[in-house]
Amino acid sequence: MSSSTVKSGRPGWVLPAIIIGILAVIIFIWSANIKNGALEKSQGVSKSWGDVNTSYQRRNDLIGNLVKTVEGAANFEKSTLVEVTQARAAATQVKVDPSNITPEKLAEFNQAQAGVSSALSRLLVSVEAYPTLQTNQNFLKLQDELASTENEIRTARTRYNEKVEVYNNYVLRFPNSMFLGNYKEKPYFEAVAGAEKPKEVEFNIK
Repeated sequence: MSSSTVKSGRPGWVLPAIIIGILAVIIFIWSANIKNGALEKSQGVSKSWGDVNTSYQRRNDLIGNLVKTVEGAANFEKSTLVEVTQARAAATQVKVDPSNITPEKLAEFNQAQAGVSSALSRLLVSVEAYPTLQTNQNFLKLQDELASTENEIRTARTRYNEKVEVYNNYVLRFPNSMFLGNYKEKPYFEAVAGAEKPKEVEFNIK
């Protein structure tokens, strides 16, 4: 037995064990804080996705009311109404889990909503040929509400992308990534292919 062990009254491994224990506690608390931060930012993304969904749902509701209003116009193009209704129905079938958003699923959702936007644009252009609808107060109100909702959608999508950026930067950077293997990178909303090109619209008003 060494003189240092005799004088201190404890084995030589005790101090290293205490140091290792303290380091283990520090690492545990550090990793817990990192995981809690990731959870908080993931919840922020989910909340922003909820806002996106709410905005699109409001648009769907308004489109339903708009179709009912336009249906009352004499000789209105029924094929245009059918197209809008079908696009709206197809879009509601695409469900996205905000806790596990994949690039493929988000692209599918984005494409479906773009189909609704395209069909709705053609409907509103067709209305130009029906003067009675141009003075229909209910139609004009719905048209204004739709324009407002489109702005809400753009804002909600922008805020969603901002939350995703914060989340991705947090979970992908080192050393956070060492403790966050279960937290995957989330995709951004991107413009649908061809959205940068202006649509050519023909007015067939007689």
